[in-house]
Amino acid sequence: MLPLGTTAPDFALPDPVTGKIVRLIDFAGQPALLVAFICNHCPFVVHIREQLAATIKEYQPQGLAAVAICSNDAEKYPEDSPSQMAVAAKKLGFSFPYLSDESQQAARSFHAACTPDFYVFDAARRLIYRGRFDETRPGRPEPVTGAELRAAIEAALAGKGIPETAQKASVGCNIKWKRGSEPPWFGG
Repeated sequence: MLPLGTTAPDFALPDPVTGKIVRLIDFAGQPALLVAFICNHCPFVVHIREQLAATIKEYQPQGLAAVAICSNDAEKYPEDSPSQMAVAAKKLGFSFPYLSDESQQAARSFHAACTPDFYVFDAARRLIYRGRFDETRPGRPEPVTGAELRAAIEAALAGKGIPETAQKASVGCNIKWKRGSEPPWFGG
């Protein structure tokens, strides 16, 4: 996992909805930044995506900047192609950019392992949280609340940190790496 305190990795990725390149620097001045690695087909993402969109929309007026990134191999998973990402972003009413990481460099830079995977950075763009949305899983009865991510966002907006003990790794589908481009930490 990316160590706490790490400076947000730089990125410049296309937004399939607008056709524009979105960069880390575009969020300068915001008191908190959420970077979410998601995709269209993973059942873990499908399970939380509506609540994720609502959570981001709720915190944006307080200064939260947010971006979602899809790093999956779109050739093997065409439902995660840029054109399908644009369809999903519009359908779900995303109020944040949903970026295509065709080279998979952003996923490698963030040490993203699965979808969904969340990273919260403070105003100085230092990592204060990396982990899961909440404890819910597809097929289980507990409600989707986003409690853990909400706590991290609130801490970042307040200029506080999150203790190491509150960092719980995300569970979901592995990022679908292109053959031969798997990062060293990827176990298969």
